[in-house]
Amino acid sequence: MNKDSFRLIQSAFLFLLALSIPACNALRAVRAEEASARTTNRTTKSSKDSKAELRREIVTYAKQFKGTDYKVAGKTPKTGFDCSGFTGYVMRNFDVPLSYSSRDQATQGRTVPLKEASPGDLVFFRRSSTTPVFHVAMIVSNDRDGIHIIHSTNTRGVVVDNLLENSYWEPKIYQVRDVLNTK
Repeated sequence: MNKDSFRLIQSAFLFLLALSIPACNALRAVRAEEASARTTNRTTKSSKDSKAELRREIVTYAKQFKGTDYKVAGKTPKTGFDCSGFTGYVMRNFDVPLSYSSRDQATQGRTVPLKEASPGDLVFFRRSSTTPVFHVAMIVSNDRDGIHIIHSTNTRGVVVDNLLENSYWEPKIYQVRDVLNTK
């Protein structure tokens, strides 16, 4: 190999090397962006998972009071619960402040469509479109088996009912409110 051939090969090598350095930096930037996106997706997923877990914990906690007696203005399992005393007691255990009145609770949080109700959401009832809220219950589940609620009734205490199969409660549904994700 003569000197000219060697210099030509050396120049070509240096030229390719010069081209590859910015490409490496660009590749590093792309990889960093992909890693950031994966972290963001994990964080978002983790946030959704933790919210779902909180909802499961709230429902599990609420279910432990099944069978507790009804008491007008009752706010503890020791004395018994009325409907809003029950939902308030459960939510306060998870640092979610709620009023002691179902009418006031019906103004807290944000409204969600019934078909999108999640465990831990509150469902409110009125006797007619012109009467005020008179009852509140908590969503236990919303799936193909129905919408199950847990609530304190004046005849049965704390019970779980399938809302859409209950001829008394179903026609009185007024609204559902999410008091956990208020943003």
